[in-house]
Amino acid sequence: MSLYEKIRNKEEKISVVGLGYVGLPLAVAFAKKVDVIGLDYNKPKIEKYHQGIDVTNEVGDKAVQETTAILTTDENKIKEAKFHIVAVPTPINGDKTPNLTPVISATTTVGRNLTKGSIVVFESTVYPGVTEDICVPILEEESGLRYGEDFKVGYSPERINPGDKVNTLEKIVKIVSGMDEESLEDIAKVYELIIEAGVHRAESIKVAEAAKVIENSQRDINIAFMNELSQVFNMMDIDTNAVLKAAGTKWNFLNFTPGLVGGHCIGVDPYYFIYKAEQLGYHSQIILSGRKINDYMGKYVAENTVKKLIKADKQIKGSKVVIFGITFKENCPDVRNTKVIDIINELKEYGVDIIIVDPLADPEEVWEEYGLKLHSMEDIKDMDAVILAVPHTEFKSISLDEIKKFYWNHKPVLIDVKGMLDRKKAEEMNYLYWRL
Repeated sequence: MSLYEKIRNKEEKISVVGLGYVGLPLAVAFAKKVDVIGLDYNKPKIEKYHQGIDVTNEVGDKAVQETTAILTTDENKIKEAKFHIVAVPTPINGDKTPNLTPVISATTTVGRNLTKGSIVVFESTVYPGVTEDICVPILEEESGLRYGEDFKVGYSPERINPGDKVNTLEKIVKIVSGMDEESLEDIAKVYELIIEAGVHRAESIKVAEAAKVIENSQRDINIAFMNELSQVFNMMDIDTNAVLKAAGTKWNFLNFTPGLVGGHCIGVDPYYFIYKAEQLGYHSQIILSGRKINDYMGKYVAENTVKKLIKADKQIKGSKVVIFGITFKENCPDVRNTKVIDIINELKEYGVDIIIVDPLADPEEVWEEYGLKLHSMEDIKDMDAVILAVPHTEFKSISLDEIKKFYWNHKPVLIDVKGMLDRKKAEEMNYLYWRL
């Protein structure tokens, strides 16, 4: 009997290591079909789950309350599992090089609790070679077992789009790979238990690793092109949205828009690919250029805010600015690697006083991550400028008339980063309006 059959018959269990935006949906989905153990060392997070609160906002409180998955901080529990999924983040260091510490730590934990006949599948985004060259030796050393004989590995890159309630885990085709045909089939069939869209069997682990890292690199480059265009059009006094609307009438024009590119995927993954390429002696040109453009956009927004404040005859030092949104994208509570922080830091360099409003972000997380306090809508008064940084659904319901009440004088500066509002109407209402 194969491992897949044993899991399906509930003779063996699945463990998910890392219960964040990727791991929690996996654990909840698998638990509807088989026995699951979820491991995460973040005690406050696990306590929230036990209280029935979904801190990721990915599956919802009801799903967390009803799941049969055992969610724990006790690593010994995963010894009961034979199929291990590693779903921890892969951030970058300050110098933009890969930070594999979370993956190495999780691999070490799995290795300590690995038993003969197990399969370990990595979902964390990495550059090609990490699974076999870095993770496998750790598993062997920690477990005392032999790779290929006592245990096998695979790679299945996560494709979850945080905050997206349409393209959910079950509805996205899953890439799967294994060290050999036997492990590939087991891994594919296990994921087919929950993936309605089906799976794609990659030729090798390295192919699967590469596929994931270039998916986000491609998107990053396309957004960088839009961001570069927006800077040029701004100098030409041409509205970027209007240009894209016109160009979009052609059937094969790609629908990308300018904006802040942060988060733990698009703003990070290209650096993994660049790092590996440079190790092989190739200096990235297109990918690195795109990253530089996108990394600059927070500062660019701040600079244009200052220009508008000057045009409004405001004294920059001591100006009061409210920023709507600090998460890395709309309708998502995740603040990791948000580029809104670049706007904040740049404005602080000018001596601007800032308050931040974001109903989705966790105030404790924002404070721990950035040392910033979140405010309520009631705190917004006597502003010199309003920056709509993140287009949360909650913010889209705020009208131009309501926004006017946030200011203290007749020259209101309004920075609409993603173009949520009607530009013509804003200008007719005498806003000093700007957007990418």
